[in-house]
Amino acid sequence: MGKSMNGFTRRERAFEAKFLHDEELKFRINTKRNHLFGLWAAGLLGYKSEKAERYIAEVILADCQKTHEDDVLHKVLRDLKAAKIKISEHRIRKELGKCWEAACEMVMNDKEL
Repeated sequence: MGKSMNGFTRRERAFEAKFLHDEELKFRINTKRNHLFGLWAAGLLGYKSEKAERYIAEVILADCQKTHEDDVLHKVLRDLKAAKIKISEHRIRKELGKCWEAACEMVMNDKEL
């Protein structure tokens, strides 16, 4: 009986390790996606240097404080509308998707921005 319990325990630990790895990977991809998305939006807003970096940090923080899955998207959408930049929500969602794809590639290939 000890042998089968040991096997079960090993499988359980392997599943836990995979879950933790997957969650860390998802976090890294989301953070990189938000950075790329914030960089894109900062460019539209005309932000440069420190102001752009502060804005990117705000976008990343919006995801960390999220109460809704689309908080990052809605933050950027609100900011662009407040700056009177005409852009559709569809276009913004499309850019967010592009940032996700780029972030996946960067994280999987261990590339930095």
